[in-house]
Amino acid sequence: MKVFSSSFCYATIISFTLLRVLAAQSPSPPPDFDVVIKNGTVYDGTGDEGRVADVAIRADRIAGVGNYQQASARNVIDAHGLAVAAGFINMLSWSTESLIADGRSQSEIREGVTTEIMGEGESMGPVNDRVREHMLREQADIKYEIKWETLSEYLRYLEARGISCNVASFIGATTIRENVIGFEDKAPTPDQLEQMRSLVRQEMEAGALGIGSSLIYPPAFYAKTDELIELCKVAAKYQGKYISHMRSEGNQLLEAFDELLRISREAHIPAEVYHIKALGQKNWGKMDSLLTRIEAARKEGLPIRANMYTYIAGGTGLDACLPPWTQDGGYPALFKRLRDPETRKKIHAEVQVDSDKWENLYLGAGSPERIVLADFKSEKLKPLAGKSLTEIARMRGKDPIETIMDLISEDESRIGATYFLMSEENVRKEIATPWISFGSDEASQAPEGVFLKSKPHPRAYGTFARVLGKYVREEKIVSLGEAVRRLSALPATNLGLDHRGFLQEGMFADVVVFDPATVADHATFEQPDQYATGVKDVFVNGVEVLKNGEHTGAKPGRALWGPGKVR
Repeated sequence: MKVFSSSFCYATIISFTLLRVLAAQSPSPPPDFDVVIKNGTVYDGTGDEGRVADVAIRADRIAGVGNYQQASARNVIDAHGLAVAAGFINMLSWSTESLIADGRSQSEIREGVTTEIMGEGESMGPVNDRVREHMLREQADIKYEIKWETLSEYLRYLEARGISCNVASFIGATTIRENVIGFEDKAPTPDQLEQMRSLVRQEMEAGALGIGSSLIYPPAFYAKTDELIELCKVAAKYQGKYISHMRSEGNQLLEAFDELLRISREAHIPAEVYHIKALGQKNWGKMDSLLTRIEAARKEGLPIRANMYTYIAGGTGLDACLPPWTQDGGYPALFKRLRDPETRKKIHAEVQVDSDKWENLYLGAGSPERIVLADFKSEKLKPLAGKSLTEIARMRGKDPIETIMDLISEDESRIGATYFLMSEENVRKEIATPWISFGSDEASQAPEGVFLKSKPHPRAYGTFARVLGKYVREEKIVSLGEAVRRLSALPATNLGLDHRGFLQEGMFADVVVFDPATVADHATFEQPDQYATGVKDVFVNGVEVLKNGEHTGAKPGRALWGPGKVR
């Protein structure tokens, strides 16, 4: 029997102990990825039906889509039974002020929206003294300082403050006009037109997406087609796009589309019909003709498309019931006219005429019962929010048109209103159209704080979930793969956004995980401030913003830039 000395045994024990200590102290190998989303059904944005796969994220990019079952990650999400897609893009966001008040973008993040596109008609820049005064005067529930002069500075301001979503913007043709001409109904002089072109050039070089117009509203209404073509020619040099709330969506719908088509042709610029619709019952039948005309233009090779929201009611100012000449000179001039008895008689008479010369939403709604008041500036008038124009007129003992003029004069604002204008049949036709994407035409918000002071349109909380729940799962108008394409890849491609919109290796990690079996909108016109449900997890630039359906408080959103930005 061999005997070992005690000194040898002690040395051996000490050696083994040291090895264990050193092993414990040495750093473990780093994880392969920051995030791995396993076992989900991946919809990559191409329109194809989903395939079961894993998604790996490293930093702000998608590192791969495939089999990562054995990979390690700091954050592993089991998405079994869930859909995984690229983050959705809101093609028509009015979060310009709401993101200043609350950068979390709660109502949209909870629907899977990771990017918001702004600038339909008016934009947050460029700003001069006249525009700054106008913006400050028009502030209602949300108050803020204007710490920027250009549109690009505004977007960087949001990014620096901290936002949960990405943001990008068109230049508002209205804002360009206000900077140079003001609020009067007059054409630009040659010098003024050159100033307008110069402003467009500066903003396009700084990363704007293109030109946006909203032509039923003064002072945009005062701009002639040639003026818009000149602005778009400049934007086109920087791969910009033209978007438009057309000059008419009702009586002159087809003629308004002809104007958009002319602008696209002559400026050599892609064009998009914003929130495509046929408003007013007598115009509902024009939708087929409009879709046919757009299809013909696309077959001709013209890059024409559209976006929509998923409701039969629109939301805009109560002043859209009044003829455009009433705002010649801006809102102060309007309020003055509304306090003049003789001018009021003239306005009253014109509102009752079904004219082709301007978009009369009072008649378009068909009845004052179908116009519901939503946003007031005055605390005294806020209790009227949620009531129909008929109801308020009855309360005040006046006819509806007199009531409109009284309310706008008293509140000294345009007053937000909901108009029931469209048909559900047309909404379904639009949803079935493959070149139409989606936009809320509202601000992202939350059922708390300053947002409770006014009644939003339910589209603020439900537009995108409504596509997936009502129109995909329940009505089966389009497949889930096709809906995801139109919520993500289609708008990203149309806008020329850099590495966004697809769930593929190398793309930025804007990712949404949702349950196709339960995703649904809950916001109604009576109770609009209700979150959608069914979206589980949302990543923006690789950072988890929504976790198990709850906001994490993270604000990794970025300002995104058009393809023509001078680097």
